[in-house]
Amino acid sequence: MKRGRDTKPHIGIFGRRNIGKSSLINTLAGHEVAIVSDIAGTTTDPVKKSIEIPRLGPVVLIDTAGIDDQGELGEKRIAKTKEALSQVDLAILLIAHNTFEDAEKNLIRDFQKAGLPFVIIHNKSDEEALDTDLSRVLEDRFNVPVLDFSSLRPDKLEDVIRIMYETMPESAYTKRPLVGDLISYGDTVLLITPIDIEAPEGRMILPQVQVIRDVLDHDGICVVCKEREVDAYIKKMHPKPVLAITDSQVFPKADAAVPKEIPLTSFSIVLARQKGDFENYLKGTPEISRLKQGDRVLILESCTHHVSCDDIGRVKIPRWLNNFTGKNLSFDVVSGLGAMPGPVTDYAMVIQCGGCMITRKQLHNRLKPALDAGIPVTNYGMAIAWVHGIYHRAIAPFTGKMGDRGDYL
Repeated sequence: MKRGRDTKPHIGIFGRRNIGKSSLINTLAGHEVAIVSDIAGTTTDPVKKSIEIPRLGPVVLIDTAGIDDQGELGEKRIAKTKEALSQVDLAILLIAHNTFEDAEKNLIRDFQKAGLPFVIIHNKSDEEALDTDLSRVLEDRFNVPVLDFSSLRPDKLEDVIRIMYETMPESAYTKRPLVGDLISYGDTVLLITPIDIEAPEGRMILPQVQVIRDVLDHDGICVVCKEREVDAYIKKMHPKPVLAITDSQVFPKADAAVPKEIPLTSFSIVLARQKGDFENYLKGTPEISRLKQGDRVLILESCTHHVSCDDIGRVKIPRWLNNFTGKNLSFDVVSGLGAMPGPVTDYAMVIQCGGCMITRKQLHNRLKPALDAGIPVTNYGMAIAWVHGIYHRAIAPFTGKMGDRGDYL
């Protein structure tokens, strides 16, 4: 199986309380990274552990609360466990003592509904071996690997890793390049990166770093400057860049400074094409012009960061949308992968950030409820380009045409 570059695959460990989920994580890690206790319910919320597993490479293991938790608090823990399904690329269902009942059946139903690949591991084989009839029934019914295992005597650890490797979907590893498929050997890419109050002290923001690495990986050359230096640099730059990428916040300045014969887009749109639902963004973005007075807009900011006084998601995008539409819109912002503030059907539009901190699967699962409900979705950079009248130019590097501007037809 070919492995490409991408965000680490996420593997969720699911099962009843005190079934050995944390012990399995420690066994896979080769040292104690998760708390192990004989007391049922030690793990109360999903906990992420970054480790490296032979053959699989760097992965994130998610240790979840027991699916048989009880009481009002237990129901909330189970809900948190099920929320983790949208974040994982592969699920491991742990069972023990040959117990496979409604709790396990319901969880597998959730796996199947989410289109989530999974394997079944019968843990604690040192106490009771897996019944061959149960093993056969599970394999036949669900068409998945079933393995007998003991975290205390992990002589079958290689078998566990093998079935994880074989079941892990290729999409968890592979991805399209950010811009590598748009450039050739030795091409120059101009990156316009404002240094403002939101720029971290002494370093670049993650999307900028990711694009620089992608250009270098594809044998290109990066030139990085602030928006104030673009005019002067382009005049003397030779050869001209084959592509310019700007921070979305300075799109109008970049549009004016970069000659029309040079393709221009933004870091956020580059991410939208790589890991977002780009086709649905293309369909949804024009719906900005159809927003009505009092419409609610949901802004999904999938990373967490210090909020500045001129924050892009909380301040600038709402201001730009209100000014562009001439309507008084209301906005809700959800940070990280937290729960929605209400039914997604309450919103007229969803605007997703670039998603540099999450996996492609997490981002698509985040948007799925809106798409299923027929609610238009777009992306930070594409929304910003639309309200500033430079949308067609901004998407042209990926669609191959400029619309009314005509420069790249």
